[in-house]
Amino acid sequence: MGVTGPIRVVVAKPGLDGHDRGAKVIARALRDAGMEVIYTGLHQTPEQIVDTAIQEDADAIGLSILSGAHMTLFAKVLELLREHDAEDIKVFGGGIIPEADIPPLKEQGVAEIFTPGATTTAIVDWVRKNVRPVAA
Repeated sequence: MGVTGPIRVVVAKPGLDGHDRGAKVIARALRDAGMEVIYTGLHQTPEQIVDTAIQEDADAIGLSILSGAHMTLFAKVLELLREHDAEDIKVFGGGIIPEADIPPLKEQGVAEIFTPGATTTAIVDWVRKNVRPVAA
């Protein structure tokens, strides 16, 4: 019953933030590591992101948020995944997210938050180990 094929990740820039260099760097690193990456582009709504993830049969959604709206945007994505019975899609993200906001985000269901300075290697390794872990 195991899933085969490469890990599929939707990388998205929700909200009004117009800076996507970091998201593109992460998308490239994931792709270079053998994953299938769907980059949604700028100014995506949570609805568009979740619809894309479901349509693309994604294993994970990576959100890049620099706008300060991380509490609202992560919560909406998680809510929509629950509504679509797609909670098996792991949500992770990064950007300018205060340390104090990370525990509440994880309590809501965000699998991991990467703060500024996280390396692409650390993010790729986390996705490999946590998105579709290999059973021992």
